Amino acid sequence: MNATDFIVVRNDLQQCKVIETELPDAAALPADALLVKVTRFALTANNITYAVIGEQLKYWQLFPAPEGYGIIPVWGLGEVIASKHPNVAVGETLFGYFPMASHLVIEAADVSKRGLRDAAAHRQQVSPVYNAYSRVSGDPTYAGRNGDYRALLLPLFMLSFLVDDFLAENEFYGARRVVLSSASSKTAFGLAHLLHKRKGLRVIGLTSKGNVDFVTSLGCYDEVVTYDQVTAMPQAEPVAYVDMAGNSALRETLHRHFGAQMVYSGRVGLTHRASEPDEPALPGARPVWFFAPDQIRKRAREWGPGGVDQRFGAAWAELAPHLPDWIKVVERRGPAAVREAYLKTLEGRVPPDQGLILSLAE
Repeated sequence: MNATDFIVVRNDLQQCKVIETELPDAAALPADALLVKVTRFALTANNITYAVIGEQLKYWQLFPAPEGYGIIPVWGLGEVIASKHPNVAVGETLFGYFPMASHLVIEAADVSKRGLRDAAAHRQQVSPVYNAYSRVSGDPTYAGRNGDYRALLLPLFMLSFLVDDFLAENEFYGARRVVLSSASSKTAFGLAHLLHKRKGLRVIGLTSKGNVDFVTSLGCYDEVVTYDQVTAMPQAEPVAYVDMAGNSALRETLHRHFGAQMVYSGRVGLTHRASEPDEPALPGARPVWFFAPDQIRKRAREWGPGGVDQRFGAAWAELAPHLPDWIKVVERRGPAAVREAYLKTLEGRVPPDQGLILSLAE
């Protein structure tokens, strides 16, 4: 049997192809290793961000590929089809960070009832969250559509949760308005859902004309503004800006419009992939990258064992019932379908109300 990998040219993401590699012999796996079949995975604009910043944040190291190529990491589910670890059974289901591929070998470590870690040496330079796998066999919250929604939104909503927590901890830097670019993106509307519940705060979503109806239908934005109308927003009150788009021209326009009233400018995403390497000094707060691992480490210390999981779990449980109304899951299988879905995602042609669940298996 062969394994299938979907690979991209690192410095030209439009160039992509499927290759076949020899599937490792189960009998020859090293001690404690698992051979996992990747059964399905989500693909969102966030995965494109992983590729864009893959060099800086070491994402390309997670899943080795031929020279000049990379395998984009995705969130999904896999089935253990061979195990050399005494406490992990064949047939188990794992949820976590997988390659866009048909199979993965995991060097299982720190195995507990709830999860395990991949201890492969080439994976240790990234945040530990990317090497952790949940053991979810028989868990109804990961079965069927529930599992699809978790793959599509759980990692993104964790980012939303941490940004909301960070802003609240800092009392929104005195802002009573929070402006989110790329308001139709899953991370943005997850954050808007959380912010909308906070009293005395107005949540404003920036989006393209074509996405206005979808963003409005979510019900978690107090106001929806198209990109060509941003300079019509009132300037009287302090504003916190959360940049999901990564659009340098938009960021500059907003800073010059609000001036000193721009009290926070946080860079979170790159959905527009329109950032310039050298940006001018701007009026208002200096734009800064929000780095989620810093906030999660801080809260883990302050909230104690299980504190982050407990609070995030409660937030997810409140969000989850809305998801079937907001997102239609679209499943695609096979190398050709994965390639088509990838290129549509890369080019921003996936409708915001769709969630792609893919598999390289036919």
